[in-house]
Amino acid sequence: MAKMLSVIIPAYNEADFIESVLQHVCNSLEKNKIDAEIIVVDDASTDKTLEKVAHFQWEHPGLELRWIASKPNKGKGFVIREGIAAATADYVLIQDADFEYDPGEYPLLLEPVLKGMADVVYGSRFSGGNPHRILFFWHSIGNKFLTMLSNAFTNLNLTDMETGYKLFKREIIQQIRLKENRFGFEPEVTAKIARHPGIRIYEVGISYYGRTYAEGKKITWTDGMRAIWCVLKYNVFSR
Repeated sequence: MAKMLSVIIPAYNEADFIESVLQHVCNSLEKNKIDAEIIVVDDASTDKTLEKVAHFQWEHPGLELRWIASKPNKGKGFVIREGIAAATADYVLIQDADFEYDPGEYPLLLEPVLKGMADVVYGSRFSGGNPHRILFFWHSIGNKFLTMLSNAFTNLNLTDMETGYKLFKREIIQQIRLKENRFGFEPEVTAKIARHPGIRIYEVGISYYGRTYAEGKKITWTDGMRAIWCVLKYNVFSR
């Protein structure tokens, strides 16, 4: 019997955080009695990320934890695809290898699918009453602009297309051919699932504990420009 959840953790130079994130993921799975597998996909880290993962695995011999060493460095979208291809559980969830998103909120994302209402669930940083770290004004404007632009083409009413917390039925996400290697994954997957026949997409409010660049945040304005192109590419030019 397949497990309930595949937690995919894309990682690049996250040696300072990866063991703590894995521990928080394990705590959430145990507390909420979620039968899951964890798949860490390393994007050719130049620090000790993979050593930390291996050490955590050694300390938790009963944990269903796999890791994939992807080389050369290709970007977050590429390693997410690697994780999706390796997933075997009923549902697939993407968990960043930092503390921007709270693993304790897995039940929020699972609830709509377990109730039989949804096939895909987005965790929105801009809805609900959960805590949000106050950081970059122009990032929030950019995120909302990209969401509005995406919605105009997909005819969805998402509040946070760019969220890193997305949950999919495995059978659906593994059917979709994804191409983007970097942060264009978000608009691409949104455009393609929106066209999936009979898809049921839900959104739930989540907490957000954003990082500064000094703390390891990697997305830049060039990724924002690429995201605009991806909205147009996958909704208009590459249908």
